Amino acid sequence: MKFTRLMPLAGVSLLALSSALHAEEKKQEEVTVLDTITVINQGRDNVVATGGTVVSEDELEKLKPANVSELFSRQSSITVSGGGGPSKRIHVFGMEQSNLAVTVDGVPQTATSWHHTGSSVIDPAFLKRVEVEAGAAAADSGFAAAAGAVRYETVGAKDLLEDGKDFGARIGTSVGTNGSGVSGSAAAYGRVGDFDWFVMTHGQKGKEYKDGHGDVVKGTEPAARNILAKLGYEIEDNRFELGYERSRDKADRLIKMNMGLAGDELHPLEVARDTVKLTYSSTAPTDLWDPEFMLYYSQNDYWRTNYQNRTNGNMILNEDLYGGKIQNTFTIDSGKITAGLDFGQHDYHTDNYGNNNRRYRDFDTTQVGVFTQGRFEFDNGFNVSTGARYDTHRFNDWDDKRFSDSGASVNATVAYKFTESFEVFAGASRTWLGYVIGDYGYVHARDNAFYTDPSFDTGSAKNFKVGANFGGEDWNAGVTLFDTRINGLPNYDAPSLNNDPNEYRSRGVTLNASYTWEETTFGATFTHARVTAGGKSALPNSGTFMPVGDMATFYIDHAIPDYNMKVGTTVAWAGKISDALATASGFYDQPSYTVVNIYTEWTPPSYENVTLRLSVDNLFDRKYFERSSYATSSNRGGIDPVYAAGRTITLHAGVKF
Repeated sequence: MKFTRLMPLAGVSLLALSSALHAEEKKQEEVTVLDTITVINQGRDNVVATGGTVVSEDELEKLKPANVSELFSRQSSITVSGGGGPSKRIHVFGMEQSNLAVTVDGVPQTATSWHHTGSSVIDPAFLKRVEVEAGAAAADSGFAAAAGAVRYETVGAKDLLEDGKDFGARIGTSVGTNGSGVSGSAAAYGRVGDFDWFVMTHGQKGKEYKDGHGDVVKGTEPAARNILAKLGYEIEDNRFELGYERSRDKADRLIKMNMGLAGDELHPLEVARDTVKLTYSSTAPTDLWDPEFMLYYSQNDYWRTNYQNRTNGNMILNEDLYGGKIQNTFTIDSGKITAGLDFGQHDYHTDNYGNNNRRYRDFDTTQVGVFTQGRFEFDNGFNVSTGARYDTHRFNDWDDKRFSDSGASVNATVAYKFTESFEVFAGASRTWLGYVIGDYGYVHARDNAFYTDPSFDTGSAKNFKVGANFGGEDWNAGVTLFDTRINGLPNYDAPSLNNDPNEYRSRGVTLNASYTWEETTFGATFTHARVTAGGKSALPNSGTFMPVGDMATFYIDHAIPDYNMKVGTTVAWAGKISDALATASGFYDQPSYTVVNIYTEWTPPSYENVTLRLSVDNLFDRKYFERSSYATSSNRGGIDPVYAAGRTITLHAGVKF
């Protein structure tokens, strides 16, 4: 990386930091503790105000998502492909989630291991909040945030315990049509002296669903079995928390879950993840001491055994990740500065298809980085978020060849508030990605001759965004123009692992608006994204970058206080995609679709701890496949996408104690 390319962003970072520290020198002796700094529009979240997405606790209560498709159903910038749980792939502006720094409660998540497997990383039943920071991500978001960051936050005892109570519990159960079957969750939580604890389980059992034409979609049986547990201990001004998350999905699946192949049979598949995390924080932070220390271990396994003896037969993928983070946040008059270091070790193991001359491979990567991020609000109307990080990265391949390098990443987002109702912003980042291993499952089909090219190099990304926010007492709106470019991605085509020469790019515009009138809230989003590879249109082959074209959502939530009821609807629309390059490559046009979901929720007046909810997804029983799914093609005699579920009716009952 040329140093001169970092100078403009580094200059912004240094200027903002020096200005903030200069203001701090003039500070009087009294201590000033600031609220969380946000970039504007009536206190709206910084993430949303600069083109990102937040699914808040209130929105999760309204949606009650059973899967990640429902979790992001109101976000036009985020698409989730169809199929069974393990096959769902999440794309932001057409870029698969592996291109973003993804964390669950601060723990980094592994990238998608195989291109026919999904990127869902958490059971929505456990969530209390989701943030999707699109484009220029902060330095403390984590290593290799090429196209932004996704932060999943799970619920815990301190979130659910009511005032004056030391114990609580929640039970929920759902029964649904169209294969959704029965699901259930149970949570118990409490406080004993200086300890607090939380345990929650969630599972679902059903059958394969049918699409909008009544055809069974093979391999879509729900089979989730998940556990979340947390134990906290507070002594004086210190808090320690031990967390454990367990995820299991075991069912018969298609060998390539994100596409429909004629005559394809089902075979046993188990996808598993176990994560343990230990954190330390202060319960009485000061201006100079607001720490967070974390250690974690995560094991991710993919077992496809007992498969017939063929070239694409048995396969086992194992990935272990362990690491940690040490950081402290300093509060000054102008804002806050977070500084620290993080590290991570990835160990990979593949058990190949079993009938070639190299069955097993082991390799690993190691990352160590230091970072600082400042978030400032100045009296002259400017808000600035800027920072930098420096990482070293090492890749040891299966032939004991070592690759090592280091690089810097910088980011800056500047907003100016003209009035209480109008703000403009601009952001940019350049991110060093280290050695991008990416979809390492490719090596399962490579023989003994496959090697790492000696010229294999690190990747990098550049992000730009500019936009404006508008708002009033009951309404807000925003527009963001974005442009993301990623270089140096891996290429597993024989005879070696090398760098893909193509630049992958997503650029376009996203809009959002909402209005609240008495007991009714209206909202809408629109996204147009042009996704290219090497300057040409990305193909709809369920890859890391997918064409999404035009997407829009519209929703209404209405409360009826006299009857303790809520009703609402979500409408999702996708425009037709017709591309000459895709046509020449054997893909058919992707038709437009409109999908309507509705719900009603009721709390009986005499039993306010009970909630009953009736929802109908795909109300008009439309046959369609989501954007970012593998499109219909004539390749290999004909490939169909995995179609989404047809009309599905679900009744949910929840009880709080």
